[in-house]
Amino acid sequence: MSDNPENKVVLVTGGAGYIGSHACKLLARGGYTPVVYDSLRTGWAQAVKFGPLVQADLLDRAALDAAFAEYKPCAVMHFAALSQVGEATRDPGLYWRNNVSGSLNLVEAMLDAGCTNMVFSSTCATYGDQDGVVLDEDSAQRPLNAYGASKLAVEGILRDFGISHGLNSVIFRYFNVAGADPEAEVGEWHQPETHLIPVMIEAVAGAREALVIYGKDYPTHDGTCIRDYVHVMDLVRAHVLGLEWLLAGRGSRVFNLGTGVGFSVAEVIAQCRAGTGHRVPHSFGPRRAGDATALVSGSRRAVEELGWQQERSSLKLMIEDAWRWYQTGGYSG
Repeated sequence: MSDNPENKVVLVTGGAGYIGSHACKLLARGGYTPVVYDSLRTGWAQAVKFGPLVQADLLDRAALDAAFAEYKPCAVMHFAALSQVGEATRDPGLYWRNNVSGSLNLVEAMLDAGCTNMVFSSTCATYGDQDGVVLDEDSAQRPLNAYGASKLAVEGILRDFGISHGLNSVIFRYFNVAGADPEAEVGEWHQPETHLIPVMIEAVAGAREALVIYGKDYPTHDGTCIRDYVHVMDLVRAHVLGLEWLLAGRGSRVFNLGTGVGFSVAEVIAQCRAGTGHRVPHSFGPRRAGDATALVSGSRRAVEELGWQQERSSLKLMIEDAWRWYQTGGYSG
């Protein structure tokens, strides 16, 4: 069967993207063969450095069937998804088609191929806006936008197919991922860029006129919204631990991944100036629809059950690693 633990091939959807490419690096380092399945709609062929690439869309069932037949993976790491809150608010249908229909297609294809293990990249956006609490895995899920709702729907698909078909899944819910591979082999490179830390770095480097802070009237200590930031290398290390959990036959489980500490946008800007030695030019704009005031995610379960440790999830290291990656020129060449 394709989920034989001696078979160390892992199909990584979205493996040409930011988080997926870092996961592929750690998988290869751990003796696995990561097979990237990516449409390259938002990913980069240059990021596929650690295993083969299947360039195809999750909505293409024939391509999925062919990939499973050729590579016979023991598990799937599912990162592929659209993830922009503003876009999800403007065009929810796009998110339901891509994130939900694509994931359903993937689940049905893997089960038909006899692959019953999935590590799924979900999001703390499924919890919605719950201020003043550190979110845990039992917190109520009330997403504010089609991005969070689509991820919650996929969690439901995994639950239902677990009951009906024996699908085993490890689900990770996290919010803001930052930083880059410290060796700068892969990194964060979106076009256009929308994430806070790389946008901030572009502003410092003069690649954009200024960072726009969306909203300064949130009910926080400085008026800007608060997020919990996790280094991408710490995040993907948890995904590899989740894979090993599944291959050991430990069954389905949900884990939050976060530091339990939130930083406001203004605090991140201050840390960037301290870390790079440059002032961050910025201006203020209106709040974006669908943005929560504060999202902070605890990870006690991941620490206690997976043995997960955060090694680089300080703002200082995340900004330094992102700055180092930006200075390589990214995938622009």
